[in-house]
Amino acid sequence: MNIVVCVKQVPDTWAEKKLGSDKTVDRESVDGVMNELDEYAVEEALKIKEAQGGEVTVLSMGPEKAVETIRKALSMGADKAVHVVDDGLHGSDALATSYALAQALGTIEHDLVLLGVESTDARMSVVPAMLAERLGAAQLTFARKVEVGSGTVKIERMTDTGYDVVEAPTPAVVSVVEKINEPRYPSFKGIMAAKKKPLTTLTIGDAGIDASKVGLDGSGTAVDEVTARPPKQAGQIVKDEGDGGVKLAEFLASQKLV
Repeated sequence: MNIVVCVKQVPDTWAEKKLGSDKTVDRESVDGVMNELDEYAVEEALKIKEAQGGEVTVLSMGPEKAVETIRKALSMGADKAVHVVDDGLHGSDALATSYALAQALGTIEHDLVLLGVESTDARMSVVPAMLAERLGAAQLTFARKVEVGSGTVKIERMTDTGYDVVEAPTPAVVSVVEKINEPRYPSFKGIMAAKKKPLTTLTIGDAGIDASKVGLDGSGTAVDEVTARPPKQAGQIVKDEGDGGVKLAEFLASQKLV
């Protein structure tokens, strides 16, 4: 079983973020961390490998500093990694990102592709489905449990009312939710071993990516206008003199919340 886990480096959730002059997130001004939901995908890949054997490859697309996130995945136990890094990828939206990842996956032998259900910097939850479409593979999303058989993968797909059981042949793309497992912490031995594990770097040309389909110019969406968040203002104090409920309703109505 050859498993590829797509991981993304994102700005620290607690950091104060800002946009650069090109209206993209200024990633140099904040600490980068592995997307939290991708940690669950890495853990699930490792559990499958431990149960059935095989190899886990980490795939990441991002600037040079994204290697920090790649090394973390390797220190958790992944076997090797591929880093797609090129200035021409800067500003790629979800459509362009899914295209670039699909092209990179064409260079890696795989039976299963795992991702977190969404990234904490975008919260769109569309890349897994887009990636499956581009690969012509089955998509199994929002997995809270994954079972891999001989040439098949079955998941419990989390829904608002419970879960659905979905099964498909491999190769397949699976996105996981945070309820699926508890990611392991890298051990000191794992951290040291990660430094010696294979890490392949691919440029746009190496991965067979058409430069006109990625980056700001190659993306199908763009940010046209940005407005700074207004400074926090003092709250309004309402004294309840028997009409507190009415005042609360009027306030909610004025904010178009009811």
